[in-house]
Amino acid sequence: MSRFPILKKRKDFLRAAKDLTVVFHNVLIQAARPVSASESKPARIGFTATKRLGKAFIRNRTKRRMRAVIGEIYDKYAMDNIDYVLVGRFDTHCCAFENLRNDIIRGFKKINKMIETGADDAQNDSDSAG
Repeated sequence: MSRFPILKKRKDFLRAAKDLTVVFHNVLIQAARPVSASESKPARIGFTATKRLGKAFIRNRTKRRMRAVIGEIYDKYAMDNIDYVLVGRFDTHCCAFENLRNDIIRGFKKINKMIETGADDAQNDSDSAG
């Protein structure tokens, strides 16, 4: 399990929410393109679980499971200079770990491809396969 930089400031979360979004059954992934490409920084990851998901133990378990997946896949799938935000959904806390892992990997691949190709219509892009 590798260590990875974490997003902590609200403005960074809001910037990611405005740029690219990919929706899957178990997780929603947002990403912000780099502001300046002058220096290379490692990708930063943020985790969110809203009160709509349930009580504190459910929100905590949701974020803990997403962190565990990112710890496994960060080195392989996270692109430098990109801020990623993972938002927990209703099934994130109880779905099979492999399903969650597959959704996050597919989301990272899809967002990375959109960044490389310069796609701007990512807000409407969703995948309901679960």
